[in-house]
Amino acid sequence: MTSIVTARKMLTSWGVVAVPAMAALLLSVCAAAAQEAPKPVVDPAASQDEIKQFCTNIADPARDQRYLLQKQELEKLQADVDQRIATMDQRKAEYEDWLKRRDDFLKTADSGLVDIYKNMKPDAAAASLDQVKITVAAAIIMKLSPRQSSLVLAEMDPQKAAVVTNIIASASDPNTSKSKDPS
Repeated sequence: MTSIVTARKMLTSWGVVAVPAMAALLLSVCAAAAQEAPKPVVDPAASQDEIKQFCTNIADPARDQRYLLQKQELEKLQADVDQRIATMDQRKAEYEDWLKRRDDFLKTADSGLVDIYKNMKPDAAAASLDQVKITVAAAIIMKLSPRQSSLVLAEMDPQKAAVVTNIIASASDPNTSKSKDPS
């Protein structure tokens, strides 16, 4: 339709000289429009049968694809669970190691040795503990009563007393671990 309007405008603007050329153009446009095939009329019942047939044909492949996607998702979830279990096992091993080190530390100061320091004066005990291994000194002081421990620590060399205090604090902290990641 727009071709015909364009052709009319050209005819009026060019005049009589271009009439034969425009006529040929108009005939070719009309012939092309006539050659277009009309759309076929579709029977709704036949269309429904085709749709049902198509759906039936793709039902099994679609189900298989859905199962495959579900299987992949489950495998991904299983890998995540396995990774978390491995992390938990690692943390359990760290905790057990920490607990063993703490128990070993506390055993170094057996009750006989602690009784000796309980009966000593704080200044004499401090002088004696300045000469032993720092972990042994910390274990002994940890097993003394808080009052006696404070008196002995007050009499010790300030730097050594600070180290002993740090050891005691880390030995009694249940959150002490090798890894710092809280998740």
